[in-house]
Amino acid sequence: MVKMIALYKHPENKEAFDKHYFNVHGPITEKIPGLRKMDVTKITGSPMGGEGEYYLMCEMYYDDYEALKQGMRSVEGKASGKDLMGFAGELVTLMIGEEVK
Repeated sequence: MVKMIALYKHPENKEAFDKHYFNVHGPITEKIPGLRKMDVTKITGSPMGGEGEYYLMCEMYYDDYEALKQGMRSVEGKASGKDLMGFAGELVTLMIGEEVK
């Protein structure tokens, strides 16, 4: 499986971020064709103490890289990307990974 990972830094207004993420962005993203599973993790701390650098992580699973690319090119994928840049463009880091185990 291939996954897109989104790591979000701490937003200034966590309540507003959560409201938009869980009520608007998440539902848009869940409609992307080919998306098999979407796991969202709220980061609660760092092993070194404190809250750490990141606030939230989302892992979006696809069968393979081609399915991921097709999903991102879809109307729903483009809507998700546009929404992401509108509310969290300066907070998010995106990466693609392949499961090895």
